[in-house]
Amino acid sequence: MSATFGGRSGRQGKLSQWLLGRRPKEAAADEGGREALLLAAAGAGLPLAPAAHPAPGYRCSCDRVGCPTPARHPVSFAWQTQSTTDRAQIERWARNQPQANFITATGMVHDVLDVPLEAGREALERLLGSGVEVGPVAESDDGRMLFFTLTRGTPEDEDEWWPCELDCHPETMDEHPGLRWHCRGSYVLVPPARLPGDDQRVRWVHGPEHPLPDPLSLLEALTDACARHVGTEAGQDGAAWPLRH
Repeated sequence: MSATFGGRSGRQGKLSQWLLGRRPKEAAADEGGREALLLAAAGAGLPLAPAAHPAPGYRCSCDRVGCPTPARHPVSFAWQTQSTTDRAQIERWARNQPQANFITATGMVHDVLDVPLEAGREALERLLGSGVEVGPVAESDDGRMLFFTLTRGTPEDEDEWWPCELDCHPETMDEHPGLRWHCRGSYVLVPPARLPGDDQRVRWVHGPEHPLPDPLSLLEALTDACARHVGTEAGQDGAAWPLRH
């Protein structure tokens, strides 16, 4: 993965700025930079599929009137089977759909621990300061931070498995403001992605070149930070903890 971001081209500086969340505005239309970041994510094992993108007036590019999750959802109902890490397919999608965001399907290779932005920043500082291998982390301008981890896998006892399709889709954010565990049946936007609004984006703050960690190695720091930031009432009703069925 280091070769993807490193050294042999003049694009290295731009990619570093993308990963640090300091990408200059003039690079927004840099298709090469966008494609390189998508391929880097796929190279790290994150299966990708095309997603909607913002349209003028805080609307979504999809045909749905009053879309509840503008620019945050896949374009195909078959996104779970469509998601892939195949380089050639992702290049075709990126070049044929230059405005499209991309989602990554969770529960195949990786899960995502999705927390409020301020709680995530606190936890990230604590984890890095403790020498914990954090893995890829993305920050969204709509107030969330995404910690990418290894998937839990399919346990031998299926009663121990919980799908998170209802818990962790973006439209449930107001109902579950604390930590949400995206696993089988869910997805998140993968950077670089654009959100409705003035220069609202999803960006890497700890890039996909970092190995995926065990989710349990991050969970205590994240839940502690969520409990502090979400508040006592949220902690009592369970919103600050992973939701299970």
